[in-house]
Formats: sequence, C-alpha cells, structure tokens
Amino acid sequence: MTHEAEPDHAGAQGAQPAPPPAGIRTRRRRALVLAALVLVVLVGSVVWWRWSADDGPRVVAGTVQATVLTSREVSGAVGTTLNTETRVSEPAPSTQADPPGCSVAVGPATTVVYQRGWTAFLSVVHQDSDTVAEHTVTQTVGRYATGARAGEVFDALTDGINACTNAVRKAPGGETSRWAYQVDSTAAGALAWTATQDQGGGWACYREARLKASTVLQTAVCQAGDGRSAARTLADRMAGRVK
Repeated sequence: MTHEAEPDHAGAQGAQPAPPPAGIRTRRRRALVLAALVLVVLVGSVVWWRWSADDGPRVVAGTVQATVLTSREVSGAVGTTLNTETRVSEPAPSTQADPPGCSVAVGPATTVVYQRGWTAFLSVVHQDSDTVAEHTVTQTVGRYATGARAGEVFDALTDGINACTNAVRKAPGGETSRWAYQVDSTAAGALAWTATQDQGGGWACYREARLKASTVLQTAVCQAGDGRSAARTLADRMAGRVK
C-alpha cells in the first residue's frame, strides 16, 4: 500500500502559494468591483435616507400635511433648533376658562373653534425640549367642505379673541394660569394677537390666523421674547401652501 506524502508543514508555512490561473484572477477582480459598487449604492442610499428624514416626510401636495412646515423650516424661522415634534389629527377638547366667555382665547386650536364639519385637521407642535421647553411652536390646519363654512369658523375665532382681554386658563391636568390677550392686527382673512402669561417671566405666545379658501390655519410661537415676526412668517408660508 502506498501512502501519499504528507506535506512539509514547516516549509508550507513559509512558502508563497502559486498564483491562480488568469481566469480565476479575472473573476476575482469582477467580484471585487461588483462589491465596491454595491457598497457605494448602499452608502448613497443611507445618505439619501438621512437627508430625506431630516427634510421631513414626503407628503401629497394639497393636503393638510403639505401645508405645515418641517421642523427644519420652523427652526430656521424661529432661530433655534427644535428637536421634538408631536402631531395630532383632530382638535383637542375645549379648555376651561374663567370667565367662560374667554374659552376661545384660552383654547384657539381646540374644538371650541374647530367645530364639527372639518374634513381634514392637523396640529403639529415643535419644541426644543420635551421636558422644559424654551421655545414651543404650533401649526394648526383645519379644512372644511366649503369656503363659507371656513369663514364662519374664522369669524368665531376672531370674535372670541376680540371678546377677551384677561382670563384664567385651567389646563387638562388641573393647573391654572392667568393670561392677558391683546389683538395686534386684523385684516381680511388675517388675525394676529398676543397671549402673555401673568408672572411668567416674559413668557408669551404670539399667534397668527389665516383664512384661505376653505382652510383656517394658525401659528403660535411661544417663548420669553418677541416672536411676532416668526409667527407671521410661518403663517404666511403656510397660507402660501394652501391649494
């Protein structure tokens, strides 16, 4: 019986292997090139996805989702980075007010204003912190079946703001706060007012509302500083997106 010669382990460890045939080398090169191309595509996809996520979700033109600005756009208007975002698709219940006639002023984006009949609704809150925020921005959009119905809602908002100068607001959690309300400007289809918290260290909410076709939209920039310009800029840009 013959035995195959066992390899010389010491020699094999130091010896260089013979080069593979040309055909195998070509296939290896092709495989390496293909792997590199796949890596480039994957990296490009990750970069695109991150850019898309930062730029906000893709939405259909003409919808309420397309009317609101992205976090990046809102941050640019306010001048600070807003890291958190909360969205709701229906108005919150009305907020308790003292006197009761100030219910619109203490809750302009609630059901006391956006009454039954809206066909689409969206409210988005942006903050620089989800605990103690120094900047809070709210965008609210309500769409109705007709321009006449939207006009009634806008008139109710305007009348409610004009009717209230001071009120105690009772939050859903039971906390109360006192606010002063001042109308800054009114025009056809536009309203601007300021809500200032009593003993709030300068905290105020600068609000704008617009009536555009069958849509009633609002912006609110709340901060310890003047947010009028930012609120107006946001409202104008939102109104420009209404189809």
